Amino acid sequence: MLDSAQLIFDLQKVNTTSKRISGCLDTTAITKEITEALIHDFHCVFARIWLTEPDGASLKLVASSGLHTSTNGSFARVPMGAYKVGKIAQSCIPFLSNHLANETWVKDRDWAIANNIRGFAGYPLVGHDRVIGVLAVFSEAPFVAEFLEVLQVLCMAVAIAIDAVRQLQSETNTINTTQFLDDQIPLPDVLARLLSQTKLTLIGTEKKLSPTLAYLLIRTTEIFNRLSCNYCRLIYGEISVTIEAIVEASVSEAFNTDGRSPFKEIEFLAHHVGGEFRSQSSVNQSILQISLQLPYDGFQNIKLNKHLLSEREKEIVSLLAQGLRDRDIAEELHISESTVKFHVNGTLHKLNAKNRYQAIYQATVQGFI
Repeated sequence: MLDSAQLIFDLQKVNTTSKRISGCLDTTAITKEITEALIHDFHCVFARIWLTEPDGASLKLVASSGLHTSTNGSFARVPMGAYKVGKIAQSCIPFLSNHLANETWVKDRDWAIANNIRGFAGYPLVGHDRVIGVLAVFSEAPFVAEFLEVLQVLCMAVAIAIDAVRQLQSETNTINTTQFLDDQIPLPDVLARLLSQTKLTLIGTEKKLSPTLAYLLIRTTEIFNRLSCNYCRLIYGEISVTIEAIVEASVSEAFNTDGRSPFKEIEFLAHHVGGEFRSQSSVNQSILQISLQLPYDGFQNIKLNKHLLSEREKEIVSLLAQGLRDRDIAEELHISESTVKFHVNGTLHKLNAKNRYQAIYQATVQGFI
C-alpha cells in the first residue's frame, strides 16, 4: 500500500531540487545537480543521465553520481534502442525492476551482484513531445512502484530546465536570444525585434527577471509573431510581469491542426512557475485575446492561488494524503462515494494533475494541505 506521507515527503524534496535548477543555464550543472540529489536525498547508490544527441541516433552520458562518477566508458554513448536505457528512450516508457541481476537485458550481472544492487528505475526526459534524454537510478533496497511518480515530477523539472537552455542557445527568426544574457540587451528590445507584424508597447518600469521568466516571455513572443499578432504589450506590475497580444482566431486555428494549442508548452511551463495563461475569444469568435502573467518570484507565488480549491475539495485531498480510500472518505465526510469521485476529478482538473499522487503533491506545494 502507498505510504502517502513518504510520497509527500519525497515530492517535497523534488520541489526543493527543482528550485535549485530553475533558471540555471548550464546543462552539465543541471544534470549533475539531479544525479547528486538522487544519491544524497533519495538514497540511491548510482544515478546517471543521458541526453539525446542532435541526430537522434544515440544518447550521450552527461552526468554520473554514486558508484561511478566518470562519464566515459562503455555506456558513454548508447545507441537509440540499445540496452534498457536506449529502449526507454525509444519507447518513452518508464521502467522499474527490483530484480536487476535476474533481468535478461542486463549486460553485467556480476556487477549488480557484487554491488548488491536490486532496484533499477529508468525514466524518459520528455520536452516538446520528444525524448531528450533518460534518467536511470540504482538502489540496494527495492523501489516501491510509486517511486516512478517521484521520478516523473523530477524528470519533468529536468526536461523544462534543459529545454530552456537549448531554446536560449538556438537562434530565433530575428535574433539570437542568448544575446539577451551575453550582451545584456534589455528584454523589451529583444521582444520588439521578434515582432515583425506589430510594435511592442511597454507599460511600467522594467525589472530584472530570472532567465526562466525571460525565456518564457521570449518563447511566447515568438509564437505571437508566428500567429501574426497585430497588438502586443508588455506590462511590468507590482508582483508580476504580463505579456498580452491579440491575434485572429482563424490564424490561431491554422497552427492547431493536430488538435494541440500552439501555447501548450507555454501553459505547462507557466503553471510550473506559478504563472497564469489566459485565452479569450471575442463575442463573434473572430479574434483571440491572449495573456501570460508570471510572478517575479516564481515558485514562491504558487501559494497565492489558495482560492483555487473549494473547502470540500481541500478536505478530500487532505484525506487522500492520509492514505484513505474513496469509501473511507465518504464515510468520514458523510457523503456518497460518487460525490467523493466527483470532487477528486474536479481537484485533478484544477491542479492540472494527471493522477491522485500528483494532486497530493500539487496541493502540498500550493499550501492547501
